Amino acid sequence: MRNRGGQKQGSFAGSLLVAHPNMADPNFRRTVLLISAHDPEDGALGIIINRPLQKRVADIVTETPPDRLADVPVFFGGPVNNNQLILAAFEWRKGEGLKLNQNLAMDEAIEKDTSSIYAFVGYAGWSAGQLEAEMKQRAWILQQPSRSNLNPERLPQLWFDIMRCLGPWYKMLAAAPDDPSLN
Repeated sequence: MRNRGGQKQGSFAGSLLVAHPNMADPNFRRTVLLISAHDPEDGALGIIINRPLQKRVADIVTETPPDRLADVPVFFGGPVNNNQLILAAFEWRKGEGLKLNQNLAMDEAIEKDTSSIYAFVGYAGWSAGQLEAEMKQRAWILQQPSRSNLNPERLPQLWFDIMRCLGPWYKMLAAAPDDPSLN
């Protein structure tokens, strides 16, 4: 069954997955992921969108990229296949919301508006039922994206911005040091 957003009912695709402040896994601590695919029976795929690597595509590929893609920012997308560069585009679709058009070929990426193109090293993946179990453990907070969330200048601070908007309790947890004994 599909909802009016074009997603399967119960699907988190197109949503932001925000790490709870208590998340201890260093791969996901203080991260915001965009879920690109999710089916409770098949698992989920997503990319971390708030960990820029302070590099551009031209800095990490061996061959000279097309001029339009040379300055595309590169982010750490997740711990799976982190030796692979993935070109992706954020696309807002009427009635469907945010979609991640991932694994773009260079020639496809050149055709897109370069302000919507990002490069990711690696991605995140969950097996069937794994993400749902983590949601029940309250490891993640589900949020709907907005265009302002995807402002490239705001992405590094996106996790903190979301925590501040969730209220004083989350704001306090987000401000706490990783090691409370240092407080």
